[in-house]
Amino acid sequence: MVYDLTMSTATISSIGDIVRTHGAGRPQHTCLIEGTRELTWAEMYENSQRVANGLAAAGVKAEDRVALLDMNGIPHFEVCFGAALINAVSVDVNWRLAAPEVEYIVNNAEAKVLVVAQEFVAILDAIAPNLTHTKLILVIGGHGQYEDWNAWVARQSLGDPRVPSAPNDVAFQLYSSGTTGLPKGVMLSNANFLAIGPMIEEIWEITPDSMNLAAMPLFHIGGGGWAMAGMYQGCTTVIFRVLDPVALVNLISDRRITHAFLVPAVLAFMNMIPETATKDFSSLKVMAYGASPISEDVLTKSVALLKCKFWQAYGLTETTGAVINLPPSDHELDSPNKHRLRSCGLPGPGVEIRIHDNDNNRDCETGEVGEIWIRTEQNMLGYWKRPDETAKAIDADGWFKSGDAGYVDADGYVYIHDRVKDMIVSGGENVYPAEVENVLMSHPGIADVAVIGIPHEKWGETALAVVVKTPGVEVTEDEIIEFSRERLARFKCPTQVQWTDVLPRNPSGKVLKKDLREPYWVGRERRVN
Repeated sequence: MVYDLTMSTATISSIGDIVRTHGAGRPQHTCLIEGTRELTWAEMYENSQRVANGLAAAGVKAEDRVALLDMNGIPHFEVCFGAALINAVSVDVNWRLAAPEVEYIVNNAEAKVLVVAQEFVAILDAIAPNLTHTKLILVIGGHGQYEDWNAWVARQSLGDPRVPSAPNDVAFQLYSSGTTGLPKGVMLSNANFLAIGPMIEEIWEITPDSMNLAAMPLFHIGGGGWAMAGMYQGCTTVIFRVLDPVALVNLISDRRITHAFLVPAVLAFMNMIPETATKDFSSLKVMAYGASPISEDVLTKSVALLKCKFWQAYGLTETTGAVINLPPSDHELDSPNKHRLRSCGLPGPGVEIRIHDNDNNRDCETGEVGEIWIRTEQNMLGYWKRPDETAKAIDADGWFKSGDAGYVDADGYVYIHDRVKDMIVSGGENVYPAEVENVLMSHPGIADVAVIGIPHEKWGETALAVVVKTPGVEVTEDEIIEFSRERLARFKCPTQVQWTDVLPRNPSGKVLKKDLREPYWVGRERRVN
């Protein structure tokens, strides 16, 4: 194989071009590290070619979906890049979901191929008979009924198929929880991802020589998107399979990590570990954080501990991640603008922000609270096979309606105040109450229910179920919580149950959730935690 050492990010116009460019341009540079296993860019490119040719032989065509159910690991990137080389779409399924949720996503995506890790064989066995479009199932680590992933990859042919991939072709499909109870497939294109190029270089300062940590779940934009940002530059990505704060602290020090993205809950855990104070974090250059609000205490301790540049990132799956960033200068502990730590920062490159008064269809004044609208090349193409939901989310002029309520101050800083929607953010995971309520309403002991978010010291927020019992049916708090855990991912399940005789409703019958939330949030400046 002949390598062109002059290739750079200038040659990248699709996700597939990332592995093509660096596989040829820096073949012997380490691409991925997972535990003791390492792959060079040349090896990653060869594996991706084998996956691409195997998928094509299995009948996968351009824009077909390929699903993966696995924790963080090298197969994530093999599936992603292998699919990209034939212009197919990778669908990472949240491994925290219960079997019915996984089945829905795989079927909704119409995935022709499903790759499953050994840890999730029980889920696979439960759903396999019900998969409607899946023609090939592969298991990482082997299974009596299905071929082992690594063996399957090894027997495929080499050669880049080089199927053309246009800017607006879908590259990733990530699922968000549904406001109406069903998850929605967020379609992100090549162009959506490549629009974050200036942020990768100018804000996060990731270079080809960086050691980038992929610690957050790769099925999230904050995990997979962050990892891909480093891979765009051709640097080394260090994969952290399952989050363990003690092991994470050691990994940052031992692997000389330069860049990382973590959620506030993880930073809080790191500060609680006694040995953290003795570790060498001098390699760290940039720590990005986001996905949920952070307390001032955790932030100031983290800045003092890690002694690197801190960037807060605000964004959504629908915006391909970060669109608003709080710069390092506003993280200085003795800054005269310390109040800015409560903001999420300034719009990033190519990002426009509006604060919209939906009731009166007008833009808000400085300091006035309204819904945050975002316009950027990063905005998703739309929701998979949900044109009505897409039309509700993105208007004719390209403005995406975030669902977050906030305001902009005189200096242009954006502050989150509340949520327009009822969404709960627990440990960085989005939880839509409607989805939880739909499950709980199938319990015979529940006549009516409303799910709200309440403050939680560790996770930021957690779900509380306000329940009206069915007359004559006995049910306990533990029974309701266990019932939800059998049907939903654990992070979505209520951690508490409050009993009531009747739910407060307005004249049209809508539950007054603000009234239910008020006692738990009274005295707090923000109605998100």
